[in-house]
Amino acid sequence: MLADARNVMPDELKFEGDKAFFTAALDHADLILHGRNSYEDQPNSPRRRRIILTRKVDAIAPDPANPKSTLWNPASASFEVACHHAGVDAGTVAVIGGPGVFGMFMDRYDEFWLSVAPHVRLPGGEPCFPGVPARSPQDILAAHGLRAGKPQMLDAAHQVTVTPWRRIA
Repeated sequence: MLADARNVMPDELKFEGDKAFFTAALDHADLILHGRNSYEDQPNSPRRRRIILTRKVDAIAPDPANPKSTLWNPASASFEVACHHAGVDAGTVAVIGGPGVFGMFMDRYDEFWLSVAPHVRLPGGEPCFPGVPARSPQDILAAHGLRAGKPQMLDAAHQVTVTPWRRIA
């Protein structure tokens, strides 16, 4: 789960090591992609180009609240067109969710970093991917042609890890 039953990321799911890893990854991305209910709040956030998925626009529109953001309705325009509108035609795209957004790109990821906090339970929470909890996130990633790499410890006290899942060549 990536949020509780109220669709809020609770404090018990927030770990400094995970936050530092996430922030560093976003600092190296050329473009951030997320749903309209997701956001990232780091010091560099205002400088990042982003695409926000929404059904509130016909196809593609500038975000009136942020000059570095493009609003995108995937039902009416391709991802490539949205990227071009955002001014990014090549580079690294960081997809930061939620589940519908993650699900749209399952067959396109070159790499997906899955953080796991094994001692946190969020009954009735927002799953990270469509199909969770009937299937594990790991099973879903593997079913889409990704293979787990070596996990990295982010918070030893809470056993929080992040594992790279990479596309099988």
